[in-house]
Formats: sequence, structure tokens, C-alpha cells
Amino acid sequence: MKISLPLSLFLAGACSAFTSTPTFGATRAKTSLAVSKDDLLRARDAVDKILDEKNCGPVFVRLAWHDSGTHDASVKEEWPAQGGADGSIRFEPEINHGANAGLINAVKLLEPVKEAFPEVSYADIYQMASARAIEMAGGPDIKMKYGRVDTTSPDECPAEGNLPDAEAGDDGNYGGPGGTASSEDPTAAGHLRKVFHRMGLDDEAIVALSGAHTFGRAYADRSGLGAKETKFTDGKCVQMRADGKEATYTPGGSSWTDQWLIFDNSYFQIMPASFADSDLLKCSTDKVLFEDEKFAKYANKFRDDEKAFFKSYAKAHKALSELGSKFEPEKGITL
Repeated sequence: MKISLPLSLFLAGACSAFTSTPTFGATRAKTSLAVSKDDLLRARDAVDKILDEKNCGPVFVRLAWHDSGTHDASVKEEWPAQGGADGSIRFEPEINHGANAGLINAVKLLEPVKEAFPEVSYADIYQMASARAIEMAGGPDIKMKYGRVDTTSPDECPAEGNLPDAEAGDDGNYGGPGGTASSEDPTAAGHLRKVFHRMGLDDEAIVALSGAHTFGRAYADRSGLGAKETKFTDGKCVQMRADGKEATYTPGGSSWTDQWLIFDNSYFQIMPASFADSDLLKCSTDKVLFEDEKFAKYANKFRDDEKAFFKSYAKAHKALSELGSKFEPEKGITL
């Protein structure tokens, strides 16, 4: 089995299942200069309300990252040929790619925001939901830029296979069959570098973004990873939010940390610990962050200094959110 997505296996248990895959926004015009800061602020309030009610921040992070993470900086053709944060994940066939299993739930949860604020692009809404999920979970403030232009046709979806693997496939390679040749490697470290360097992100960003595994769960029926449930995800284990409230959640999946709805640096404390609870998930691409000398420089730093992690994470998240984006106005609108 090919197991995907070391950096974005975030499935929120509060999100219900859907049986059909509608096409969203195929006939809507691209975002234009009409989008305003007021539109964005009101859309952000609507996103915050969904996050507060559903505790679905992890799946919003995964949605945004899978929209942006298809980016290939080496492609020379005009936008949107490079892929990236352009809202194309809402279309078939992309939403049906194997790595995107379950993300239709997140698309549907955010559709009312688009209906209420049509001048805000899908690409902006997805990236906004991801940043707000991190911030509301106690993570760093991320100085996001908005005004992204949406793709408008399924024909503009990227090819399948650009997202990273968490474990090697049956052939022993990461990024093997079903992936792109440019990302294939027999080692976890080599694979991560090929995937993220292709996007234009460096080693520090790889490690910082990996730290988002402090937030959320993996599900075997969506990613090929994780147990049916663990003592941390069984519905009996109390999960707290950063605002001090106890969260309601649907049981299931495996988490990397015990308090998986709070964004902190606990992922980096757990990964190298031999005494960590066996119910917590540790993928090969997680463990390699402390095994590879160049990665370990950052992983050890983030383990010992949460402020340093937050600073690097905010920078990397912002960069990831802008990959392949086309902005109108060109300089974007910063919130």
C-alpha cells in the first residue's frame, strides 16, 4: 500500500461523511479587484465560527496544504500550470486523488463562507481557514496575504502524485508508483527534500511544517495510517482547546500527540522520546527529522524553544500558502 502525506494527515473527527462529490464554483468568475479587506474580515469571522462550533481545524489545515502542496516551481508555463494555492482542489478529479480522501468534508464545510462572501476566492477561504485553525489552537499569528485568483475549470487541476509519502511503498521507495519521478527516493529524508525543494521550500521549512503534526489525527481509511482509535482518540479522553474549553469530537484515528487540538511544540518533544506512549503515531518521515543531521539541527531547536518553532512555522506556513498563487491586486491584501 502506498501511504501518503507526512506533513498534512489532518482529519478532524467532527466532520461528517459525504457520499457525493459535487463540483464547486465551476461557473463563478475569478476573484477580481472587487475583493476588499472588509469582505475578507467578515469571511474570517464566518470561518472562526465554524472552527469554534465544529473543532475541525485539523482538516482545514490539510485541505489548504493539499491545495498548495501540488506546486512545482520548475514548471515554466503560465499560471496555473505550476499548481499550488489556487482553489483547484474543489474540482474533480483533484478532490478524488488518493491523497485527498476525506477532504470533500472540508470543502463542504467551507462552501457557506463562499456563498456568503462570493468576492472572496475559494483559494483565499481555504488558506484563511488553515491559518485561523492554527492561530485559534494556540499557534503563532500568521501574517497572511489574500486576493488569490481561483482556477475556474477542472482542466486546470494539477496531475496526481506531487504530495509527499509518510512511508515507503511496496517497492521500497517513497514517492514511488503513483507519485512523480522527481520525488521518488529510497530514503525518507531524500524524499522529503525532493518534494519540498521542488516547491521552493528549504530544510528549515520542512521541519517546521512537520511540527504541525502536533495538531490532528491520521485515519487508516483516508491515508493508510493510524489505528481505528486509540486511548487518546476514543471519545473518552478529554481533549482541551487553547481557549480552555473541552472539545467535543468524534472518536477515531491516531494522533501524534496526546492533546491533539492544541498547537504547541509537543510533537518535537515526543518524536525523539523512547518512552513516548505506543498509541502515539510516529511515521518514518517524522522520526527522520531527528535522524538526519541537517534536519536534526532544526528539530532539536524546536524541541527546546517553542518561540523559535513558532517563528519558523509562521514563516513556512505563509510561504506554503502562497505557492503558485496569483494575486489581484498583485501585492495582495494582508490581514
